[in-house]
Amino acid sequence: MTHTTDPGLSAITDERGRLTGLAYRLLGSLAEADDVVQEASARWYAMPEERRAEIANPAAWLTTVATRICLDVLGSARARREQYVGAWLPEPLPGSEDWHAAGPADPADPADRVTLDESVSMAFLVVYESMTPAERVVFVLHDVFRYTFPEVAEIVGRSPEACRQLATSARRRVRAGRPPAAAAAADRQAADVVGDFKRAWAAKDIPALVDLLDPDARLVADGGGLANAALKPVEGGELVARFLAAFADRTDGLAVEECPVNGHPGLVARQHGRAVSVAALEVTAGRITRIWAIRNPEKLHSW
Repeated sequence: MTHTTDPGLSAITDERGRLTGLAYRLLGSLAEADDVVQEASARWYAMPEERRAEIANPAAWLTTVATRICLDVLGSARARREQYVGAWLPEPLPGSEDWHAAGPADPADPADRVTLDESVSMAFLVVYESMTPAERVVFVLHDVFRYTFPEVAEIVGRSPEACRQLATSARRRVRAGRPPAAAAAADRQAADVVGDFKRAWAAKDIPALVDLLDPDARLVADGGGLANAALKPVEGGELVARFLAAFADRTDGLAVEECPVNGHPGLVARQHGRAVSVAALEVTAGRITRIWAIRNPEKLHSW
């Protein structure tokens, strides 16, 4: 008896991490990213064996299918988020996992590229939310995963020129959003500031918190109606400091830990050992300018 090996099985195994990284950047949800990869795999095996054998590059096929599923999800997500209670923020990733963005090498536009770590930072994920689904997909495929515009065009079903225009528009949004640079020196400074901030927060020391916050600091919280959270952004260093001190004051058994959030210094607040808030912070010139606090328990399972 002759045994044949399904090339798709190897592709699914080899590509799972990359596809999950792609889908997470597109959707901002690890759970939804996992669902996308599972659906793409299911569609591969739903095809007749003869059809699968005709596909010369299963990895490319899986990328195309996963991307198109993400486009469908992004289209419906906008309607769902209109009903969301308060601000919607991406699901935070714990630790500093290497979310590979390995793709076809494309040396074009090196100045427009973003580093892999920065492309998964909370600051960048929030900027992605300002993009249309088409802009987001083209930007992530080309500027992060390094697919050429003809390859992107084939994946999304548009012309290369249309994809170039979408990427240009997406880059304008990135520049307007001004995500911080991902330089190692900047992260070292940020880690020091975050450490000082953690100690001031644990001590409920409002003056110390104010000193560490930019006067125009902004805090956005995501409770999703499942946890107490500010429904509107809290703006101004002193107001943010008082808001955080009040949260610590009314939360019994609160312990705050330093922990990488999406590859950058952040904080996780635990109540009796259970994560109740994960904060990604943006540090500029030695002060905290943005805090994204994820309180929705459905987004904290991995913590």
